[in-house]
Amino acid sequence: MQPHSRFTVSGRARSMGFAVRGIRAMLATEHNAWIHAAATTVAILLGYVLGLAPLEWCVLIISIVAVWSAEALNTALETLCNVASPEFHPLVERAKDIAAGAVLVSALGATVVGLILFLPRILLRLHLG
Repeated sequence: MQPHSRFTVSGRARSMGFAVRGIRAMLATEHNAWIHAAATTVAILLGYVLGLAPLEWCVLIISIVAVWSAEALNTALETLCNVASPEFHPLVERAKDIAAGAVLVSALGATVVGLILFLPRILLRLHLG
């Protein structure tokens, strides 16, 4: 076990750089990340245009973060599985399927949140013309 290193600003900056590198790698290799990016952009634009209240923004942001976090963890797990077991293994397939299911659950939940936040406002605007 490594001894605890001292806190340094440069060390934290390096850690942030690694995290940004991970996000870039996810965007470069995962097609679903681009779908999440498009959905995130649409949700933020709709929130702005439809005038979400501060608490509604919080719910929307938490939903977006949940999807992105699930996608990042899914990508990391798949990457590790591919290294640990380059050949097919039923337990690796199961782990990957479960992780992908977590992304699906979070994305469906975020979709429901979006419908609750946006649909009444959109319908009202369409009705008022």
